[in-house]
Amino acid sequence: GFILLVYLSVFTEIPQDIAQGINLLFFLPIALLSLVIHIKNKLTDLKLVGKYLILGLPCAVVGSYVAGITDVAVLRKLFGIFVLYIGINQLYVSFTNKPCKKGSDSK
Repeated sequence: GFILLVYLSVFTEIPQDIAQGINLLFFLPIALLSLVIHIKNKLTDLKLVGKYLILGLPCAVVGSYVAGITDVAVLRKLFGIFVLYIGINQLYVSFTNKPCKKGSDSK
């Protein structure tokens, strides 16, 4: 999803908010399929899914509304800051976490 969003935003004339909507249209069916597969393989705590849905759906609606009334230039800057933060965080974690020895407990 991230690569599609960057491509649509940077290499095409599609505005950021429209690119996010297109990305969401691709993401949702894939997420649903992944959830079905995880449930089938008993890798999902359904009680926890319910809690996340109760909290996540209202937050998604509010976030969508705020994104709709926010200038596209501001959305681009916020997205850039978010991506930069995630990248720096991933680099930091990869350099500070020592790999586990083979056969040792990871706790």
